[in-house]
Amino acid sequence: MRALLDTHAFLWWVTDDTRLSSTARNIISDPTNILFLSAASAWEIVIKVRLGKLNLPEPPETYIPSRLTLNE
Repeated sequence: MRALLDTHAFLWWVTDDTRLSSTARNIISDPTNILFLSAASAWEIVIKVRLGKLNLPEPPETYIPSRLTLNE
């Protein structure tokens, strides 16, 4: 299956947030699925960080690629 993660699903997955549904968690954790994160989601994360609405442990320019690599 191919799945496009929205911004919240991506952030909740990489932070192990309980708000991620069990269905989404099962889809994301299934190694046979191919997952995508759109450029629009990356853009949304950058904007939210710059507006102070989202705090990340590192700049989004490094956070996003590092979490994508960790969760391949």
